[in-house]
Amino acid sequence: MTEQLTIGVDVGGTNLRFGVFRGNDCLDSIRHEVDLHAKCAAAADSESAAQLFTDLLEAGIAQLRHQYPEIVRVGVAVPGFVNAKGVLLQSPNIPQLIHFDLQSAVQNACQLPVLIENDANAAGYGEFWEEKQENPELRDLLYVGLGTGVGGGWVHNDRPWRGEHGTAMEIGHLIVVPGGRRCGCGNQGCLEQYASARGIQSSYVELTGTAPDTAVIAQMACDGRPEASQTFQMAGDYLGQALASILKVADVRVIRVGGGVSAAWDCFAPALMQRLDADLIPALRGAVEVKRGNHDDLAGMRGVALLADQELSQ
Repeated sequence: MTEQLTIGVDVGGTNLRFGVFRGNDCLDSIRHEVDLHAKCAAAADSESAAQLFTDLLEAGIAQLRHQYPEIVRVGVAVPGFVNAKGVLLQSPNIPQLIHFDLQSAVQNACQLPVLIENDANAAGYGEFWEEKQENPELRDLLYVGLGTGVGGGWVHNDRPWRGEHGTAMEIGHLIVVPGGRRCGCGNQGCLEQYASARGIQSSYVELTGTAPDTAVIAQMACDGRPEASQTFQMAGDYLGQALASILKVADVRVIRVGGGVSAAWDCFAPALMQRLDADLIPALRGAVEVKRGNHDDLAGMRGVALLADQELSQ
């Protein structure tokens, strides 16, 4: 009997990634470049944006099902606030998708069981699984995803902690600069506006008046350009501030930082660690392990596929 397969989908601000998994092993993956923020913002209304998003997901899923008929379930990791029924309550980085029953939409489109999970929860679970292979006693892990936005996921007692309304660990929306930059969530001064790819670019614009890509700013920082270095130091400082606040409540020992911006780890990690150490209570100083996440960039897809295996096969 052929072993059943699961598709894990990782929705990013500028791309969609689809992977085929047998357990934790990724057999194949495809990537579709698409600016979801721009496309959904340009849609005529929320219904049109929802249909556009569903069609994009269905196309990638159908492409892999054609190659792998053993696929029997789908997990989708999406940025935003997701409740226990798979409803996307809001996605600050994907406009117009508000109270959208994404689970039902994708299930109806592809006629397979579907699990919807917050992207940082999924990536956190993927990182947790990787870490647990080396440390079987591990029960908790805090994940920070630095990409188009800033996401957070907490695996607590071996399971993602989603909270009562599906909005737990939205650390990107912790306010680190009262009255600061306007965020897509409606508040001002959120961490996301300073430590995400877009936030870093905004900081560089304020310093120089120019807006190169974040990867270019990172390279300039590596080359010792002062404005670029200052931009990443600011991001690290605010991230350290936010993590210190979280750790005073959650008391987690292991933290992994992933997402596209984590490729510039050396540019912001020193400022992060300095601020974290300064702001932590004495009992936690030196007791927390913070490092860059797994470099294979599969955490989100793998995590949501593993969660779908567990929750949809019961």
